Amino acid sequence: MLPSIAEIEGHCAVITINNPPANTWTLASLQQLRDTINQLNQDPDVRALVITGAGTKFFSAGADLKQFADGDKGNAATVAAAFGAAFETLSAFRGVSIAAINGYAMGGGLEVALACDIRLAEEQAQLALPEASVGLLPCAGGTQNLTALVGEGWAKRMILCGERLSAAKAVTIGLVEEVVATGTVLQHALALAGKVANQSPASVSACKQLIQSGRKMPRSQALPLERELFVALFGTEDQQEGVNAFLEKRPAHWRNA
Repeated sequence: MLPSIAEIEGHCAVITINNPPANTWTLASLQQLRDTINQLNQDPDVRALVITGAGTKFFSAGADLKQFADGDKGNAATVAAAFGAAFETLSAFRGVSIAAINGYAMGGGLEVALACDIRLAEEQAQLALPEASVGLLPCAGGTQNLTALVGEGWAKRMILCGERLSAAKAVTIGLVEEVVATGTVLQHALALAGKVANQSPASVSACKQLIQSGRKMPRSQALPLERELFVALFGTEDQQEGVNAFLEKRPAHWRNA
């Protein structure tokens, strides 16, 4: 089966990676993930996205290695491009994306979590980028996103030495933001996603742009951009609504305008 929107709860969409037994990625499922996120971007009522794995053992074991068994370079290029398009589209989602890691997150399974804004993991989860052990490398943002999150040393330990991390270790190095009890990660992710509805959608989008720009943009450019986007919010209805709601001691009613 392909990834699908299992449900929309309030302002949050839930995508479930559903390809038993290990929720591996295929060319078709990567293309559908990309298309699904593009679709969600067109729905102003959707402000958060949670991605999780079907079942209780795997979040996702990554790419289906059978598709690489023949060593065909053309096929490899096609799959690599599909991984890049899907996960970069996820990273650019205009709202807040949360990975609810409910089991093994390996290779492309960890890379999809790395493309999200926030990662929560159940206590039994295991995380790794083992591509080098089968003659490959992480091609879906793993080398870049992991390094940005945990630093060069831990990125090299996981990628070059093939270290597999427990959820408990992952939270200590900043790979995941929180570890929760087995069977509860989706509940916690939805609760966190619910908090996004209290935020101005325009503010969230601008803040996310600034935070992610800091990975590649020098501070001499990022700080002026921060002020520029702050002023730009004054052209939105939500800026006035937010300030006046605070002054009037009432909840804000965001119009996403």
